[in-house]
This record gives sequence, C-alpha cells and structure tokens, in this order.
Amino acid sequence: MRLSDFRYQVPAELIAQTPARPRDASRLMCVRRGSGEITHHRFRDLPDLLDSGYTLVLNNSRVIKARLLGRRASGEAVDMYLLKDLGGGVWSCVGDERAVPKVGEVVTFPGSAMRATAVAHSGDGSFELRLTAPDGVAIELERVGAVPLPPYVKDRSGEDQYQTVYARVDGSVAAPTAGLHFTPAVLGRLERNGIRREEITLHVGYGTFAPVGMEDIERHVMPVEAYTLTPDAAERLNADRRAGRKILAVGTTATRTLETCFDERGTLRAGSGEADLFIRPPYRFGFVDALLTNFHMPGLTPVMLVAAFAGYELTMQAYRVAIQERYRFYSFGDSMLVL
Repeated sequence: MRLSDFRYQVPAELIAQTPARPRDASRLMCVRRGSGEITHHRFRDLPDLLDSGYTLVLNNSRVIKARLLGRRASGEAVDMYLLKDLGGGVWSCVGDERAVPKVGEVVTFPGSAMRATAVAHSGDGSFELRLTAPDGVAIELERVGAVPLPPYVKDRSGEDQYQTVYARVDGSVAAPTAGLHFTPAVLGRLERNGIRREEITLHVGYGTFAPVGMEDIERHVMPVEAYTLTPDAAERLNADRRAGRKILAVGTTATRTLETCFDERGTLRAGSGEADLFIRPPYRFGFVDALLTNFHMPGLTPVMLVAAFAGYELTMQAYRVAIQERYRFYSFGDSMLVL
C-alpha cells in the first residue's frame, strides 16, 4: 500500500480541542468486521457491547511533563519537547528550529535550578539535551514542565484529562489516547460484567506519531519505544487465550506491545525492551482479537494499524461515516471499537 492510500480530509471543526466531560460522555463507534455493521453509541455503553469472554489490555504508562519552556544564554526563549530518555540524563528533543541551542550551550528555566546542556544535533531536526538538577530531574520536570498537548490543540483547558485514570508508570511524552475515555464507573461495570483487565506498559514516544516520509510505506522505519510486559501479566494473558477468552487491546500502543511479545509458539513472552513493530496491511495479528482506538490523523502509522486490523476498505468506510456523523477526531476525540 501507498502513503496516499491513507490520506483523507478531516474538517478543522472536527479536530477536538477539549475532552468530553465527563470522559465517558464521548461517542463510540462500533465496527464489526464479520458483517461490516457500524453502530453508534456513547463510551459509557462499552460494557453493554462486550460479553464476559473479553479481557481488556490497558497501557498504564503515565504522561510526564515533557514540554519545557526555557531561556538561552542570550535571553531568547526556547520551547522544547522531550521525546525519549536516552539514559544518563540525556534526552532526545525537538523544538522551534529558530531557537535550538548550540552544542555546549546551557538552557535555564525560570524559578528552577535545573539546567539543560545541548550535547548533540541530529540530521532529522532533533537534538540531545543533558538535564541536571540538584533535587533530581524527575522532581524538576514535574515542577517546571508542562503537559505536552499535541500542537493542533490550541485550548489548554483540557490538560487535567490528558492522562488515563489508570496511569501509574512515568515515561510517556504523549497520552495513550484510547484510554482517555475510561472512568472508574465504566471500569467497575466492566469488572462486574465478568470482563477481566490486564495492564502492560509502553512509553509513548516519537514512534507513535512520527510522520511517514515516503510514498512507499514499506520503507518507513518506526522509532523505538520502551515497553514492559511482566511475567505475571504474560502468564495470565496466555491462560486467557488458552481458555478461549478474546483479547481486546486498548489502543495502538497496547496492540503493538502484545504483537511484539507474541512468539512463534503462539504465546506471549514476558520482558522489557524496545518496540519498533510497524503494523500495516496485510499484517496478520497473532494475539489481539479486538481493538479500541481513537480516530487518527491521516497518513500516520496508527491509522495504518487500524486498517491492518479492520481491513482497509472497512476502515476507510468507518472514517467516512465518522466525518458524516460529526465524530470528533484525534487525541481528545471520540473512539472506535473494532470487534
């Protein structure tokens, strides 16, 4: 398939600027692969659409305050986004090209003792910073950093909901957005209905939203993202599959983690590592039986994953219907359940 196969026009007014309040008041489209049927619901209806044979897999990664507003030695402001922790206090970053610090330059942050020293520039426009702080970088990021809302979100009033209610492992620089719709009430109803849930961790980084830069999508290389699947979680999920339960991955990040850990013996391997799996048609899924996901930006890898799972034609039909029915798109938008 070609990049142009995944181009579509989303009207500007359908790009969600704020989250639904409450979270579970967002809309939910249900797409059934077997029949092609498309039905419309609210997210709070999710427990009614699933039977007790499902297991939900949630990504419990927590978004860190990865946007930094600093000042160069000249006094010039610099707006930077942390992308990936490279270890040793060094982070890969992007920022305003006109204000990228030179190698060796120190960036300071008003009201903070944290310092950022530029240590390298990359050919793709990113650069590397070494962060230092007397009280620890994590503490200072929480104090002076800002929530890294996507650049198309101009209204920052939804910052308080740019985190799933079950997030608990720090590390993402963008939210696993399919999970933003869950509330304790919905999770409670799912549990009472016999729907089990399990957690994995994939720290959302540049890989999830990196642009595909060539028409031949086969040539695209996914940037790596760190994941963890614990032995206990792997054991329970493998037992679920042996018992005939259906695995519902919440989001493309949970999907890629499960498929990364799926081995040739047909089971999940526990462990930590870096996921770079690029799922696009005609990928054959090994472990995931159902998918819950948002409506994605055109031409990016998440919509290609959805097309691989639901089928290209059905995915494009669902997107056309979503636009016709005025669903809201992208991070704060509505969601799609593919069964």
